[in-house]
Amino acid sequence: MFTSYEQALDWIHGRLRLGIKPGLKRMEWMLSKLGNPEKKIKTVHIGGTNGKGSTLTYLRCILQEAEYTVGSFTSPFFEQFNERISYNGKPISDEEILLLVNRILPLAEELEETELGGPTEFEVITVMAFEYFGHVQPADIALFEVGLGGRLDSTNVIEPLLSIITSIGLDHTSILGETYEEIAYEKAGIIKKNTPLITSVKEESAENVILKTASLQNAEVYQLGKTLAIQEHFSTAAGEQFSLKTAKNEYGQLDITMPGEHQVENASLAVMAAELLNLKGFLLEEHQIKQGLMKAYWPGRFERISEQPLIIVDGAHNNEGIQALTNELQKRYNNLQKRVIFAALSDKKLDKMIMQLDSVADTMTFVDFDFPRAAKASDLLNISSSHRKRAASDWKEAIRSEIRSLGKNEMLIITGSLYFLSEAKPYIIKSLNSLNIDVTKTF
Repeated sequence: MFTSYEQALDWIHGRLRLGIKPGLKRMEWMLSKLGNPEKKIKTVHIGGTNGKGSTLTYLRCILQEAEYTVGSFTSPFFEQFNERISYNGKPISDEEILLLVNRILPLAEELEETELGGPTEFEVITVMAFEYFGHVQPADIALFEVGLGGRLDSTNVIEPLLSIITSIGLDHTSILGETYEEIAYEKAGIIKKNTPLITSVKEESAENVILKTASLQNAEVYQLGKTLAIQEHFSTAAGEQFSLKTAKNEYGQLDITMPGEHQVENASLAVMAAELLNLKGFLLEEHQIKQGLMKAYWPGRFERISEQPLIIVDGAHNNEGIQALTNELQKRYNNLQKRVIFAALSDKKLDKMIMQLDSVADTMTFVDFDFPRAAKASDLLNISSSHRKRAASDWKEAIRSEIRSLGKNEMLIITGSLYFLSEAKPYIIKSLNSLNIDVTKTF
C-alpha cells in the first residue's frame, strides 16, 4: 500500500517498462476482480487518429450544459497526470489517485504471477477510470477516448450507447499497420453490435472498412458528408461559425472558439452524438447544444497563448494534424512571418510533417526534449529543406530567444508533440509573465 500521491504516480509510471501489450484479457481479469465497474457505467466510446479529445470535449460540454454529470477518460495528459480521469471537466484529486492505485495494486501483483503477466501503464490507468466512474464517483455518463487503435485497446471492454470514429490517418503504423485499410480495421474494432456509429472518416479505403464492419455489426451509421451535412461555414475572429443539417434536424449558426475546419467536423460529430443520446434517455435541447459547443475548450489545439506578440501552441503530432495546422496558419495569418519551434517523437512520419511546415515557416528551430522516444534536433534539422533553420539542445533557451526577438509582423508557433507542449506551455506562460506580457485567458 502506498501512503502518498508521489509513490502512487511513480508506481504507475514504472509500468511503462512493460511497453504496449495489445489485448483485453488482462483488463477483463482485473475488472472481474473489481466487480466489473465498467458494466455499471453508461458510456460513449471515441476513436480515430485525430480529433478524439476535441470531439469528447464538445460532447462533454453539451452534456454539462444540460446539467448531467460527465466522466472523461483521455490521453495523454497535458499539464497534470490527473487530467487523464476527469469529472465534469475537472481532474480528479491526488487523494483519489492514491485511493485508486491502492485498490488496483494487489490485483496487479496477483496478475503478474499468472500467465497473462502484469498490466501495462495504460491498462492500470484505464482500470482506474472504470473503478472511479463505476464505484467511487458515479457519473450520469462517461466518455472514453481510445488510447491506441481500438480493437485491442484497453478501453474496448465497454458496451457503449454509441461509438464515434473521427478520422483515420497514417499514425502508429508500426503497431496498427502501414495502410489505411489496416489502420481502419483496428479502429473499427470499437463498433459494437446494434450500436450506432458516428464518423467523419473520408479516405475511401478506410471508409469502406468502417462501413463494412458497421454492416456486419448491424450498427446504424451517421456519416459526415452524407447523413450529416455542414453548411454555411466561415471562420471568424473568435473561431468558427457554421450551420448543420442532420437526418432529423437543422441547426442554424453554431459557434465554436477552437479554430479550424477540422474542429467544425469534430463539433458536428458531437451534435450528432447529442441527438442520439436524446433517443437513449437523455434530454439535450438545442440551446444547450449551442451553448455547450461555444464553451468547449481543449488545450493545445491552435491555442493562442499571447496576442502581442502572437504565440500559438498546437499539439499536431502527425501528418494530418500538421496539415490542419498549416491550413489554418495560411488562412488566418498569411500576412505574418511565421517562426516555428518543432519537437517530435522519432516514430512519426517526420519527413512529411517537416516538409509541410517548411512550406509555411519563415524560420524553423528544431529542439531536443527529454522523452524516451524524442527525435534528436540534429536529425530533424537534416530532414528540413528550410533556408533559415537551426537546431537547439536547450528548448527553454530557444523559446526565450524567440519570444524576445519576435518582431511586430511575426508570430511564433510551437508544435510537433503533445508531450513536448505539456512541458513547453507552462514555461512559455512563465516566460511571458516575467516579461510582463499579457497571457491570453482560456476557459
